[in-house]
Amino acid sequence: MLGAERSNATLSELAKMTAASQAERTVLEEEFNWLLKEEVHAVLKQLQDILKEASRRFSMPSPGLCEGQLKQENFILGSSTMDQVKGVLTLQGEALTQADINIKVAKSSQVMHFAFRDDKQWKLQQIQDARNHVNQALQLLSSRDESYTFKTGAEVNKLMDAVMLQLSRARNRLTTPASMTLPELAASGLVKMFTPPMPGDVMVNFYINLSKLCLTVYQLHVLQPNTTKNFKSAGMLIIFPFEVSHVHKVECVVPWLTDTLVFFTISLQLCQQLKDKVGVAC
Repeated sequence: MLGAERSNATLSELAKMTAASQAERTVLEEEFNWLLKEEVHAVLKQLQDILKEASRRFSMPSPGLCEGQLKQENFILGSSTMDQVKGVLTLQGEALTQADINIKVAKSSQVMHFAFRDDKQWKLQQIQDARNHVNQALQLLSSRDESYTFKTGAEVNKLMDAVMLQLSRARNRLTTPASMTLPELAASGLVKMFTPPMPGDVMVNFYINLSKLCLTVYQLHVLQPNTTKNFKSAGMLIIFPFEVSHVHKVECVVPWLTDTLVFFTISLQLCQQLKDKVGVAC
């Protein structure tokens, strides 16, 4: 009789534990469903707002001008400790529309002045690529509007991974300067954009490094006869009869690029936080 009572008590305790466990599972399922239905979309909306602001930074309208006209910004590049190179660059969206450069020749201290021809402008591919990646991230987010119902945590993670990939690529395009060999610079057509024409022993390069607009000037000298420098470009061996004698770099911070990099960091953090929440809830 005593054994039967103990058995019944054990069964009762097991039933209570099972019921409690079932209730706990039900609560967790409800919390997870709420996460998928409500919080995920709240984060997606927040991401869209941030990235729309980032995208807008790439194409700031010009106040007072016709719609579609991008704002022009002038940047003074130089250094108080170095006067070999000074310049004023005009940035309009992803394009340098004007460049005015003074270069002091190392040998003679003569100052040479160059400016973009009126019919020329130079596209900064890094900015264009970064903007394209931001827009691709926005397209991914807009494909899952509030009417869409996420069914699994894996589905959320897949979307976050895709968005984070585009944001990482956008950030990397700005944080990794576009490096070009001297033959690539010579073939790029950049030196042909100036008036007066640049001499053959001077080359320039414009690029973005983090939030800075940079100008590098290379002063070259001709190698001795029967001496050449070999470069590989696109798998081809290029013989180049110059080597660098002096390199000068000047730069200037572009405020809206600083803002954009902050937006990228915040967005990547939001994506990772959402992935972490989904992982815990699963």
